[in-house]
Amino acid sequence: MDDSDNKPPSFWQMLHSVMAAAFGVQSGKNRARDFAHGKPSHFVVLGILFTAVFALTLFGIVQLVLHLAGV
Repeated sequence: MDDSDNKPPSFWQMLHSVMAAAFGVQSGKNRARDFAHGKPSHFVVLGILFTAVFALTLFGIVQLVLHLAGV
């Protein structure tokens, strides 16, 4: 491993990991990196935020479709 593998994951890497894990497609390499160098609290907070944004997005889409359908 080189020195870049010993750094904690960046925000974008953590966001990618949370999104991939939410959809069940997390790679073994990224999972190993997250467990070795990531802080659990960062992933928990990011996971909660992602779930909230995802749920609100789905709610907004449903409301838009219902509005356009005249219901």
